[in-house]
Amino acid sequence: MEIVYGYIEEYFNIIMQYAILLVEIIGVGVLLFAIGKALVGLFKKEPHVRLALAEGIALSLEFKMGGELLRTVVVRQWSELLILGAVILLRAALTFLIHWEIKNEKKSEKEQEKQAISKTT
Repeated sequence: MEIVYGYIEEYFNIIMQYAILLVEIIGVGVLLFAIGKALVGLFKKEPHVRLALAEGIALSLEFKMGGELLRTVVVRQWSELLILGAVILLRAALTFLIHWEIKNEKKSEKEQEKQAISKTT
């Protein structure tokens, strides 16, 4: 029975490692796409480039945080768990700050649009 348990655990660890890798690769891909889109928007002088970049960074951080949460499943030692917990807290704080900045940027844009409309009427 222990042999079967060992095989199951081994396959589970392999599957989890690939799942973690996939989620983190998606996060990196989202970040690279957001940066590329922001650079193109910057050269074209499109409005709201900063906002789009912030949203891309926030989404990327959420994927990376998902990868860290998956990693907690296969952690075996308390020291590794504490390090993962610290990384998750840092990424959560960054995500919170970026979402706060996005919210403020959207509010600022709405106020500017209202002022522009009131000036034209």
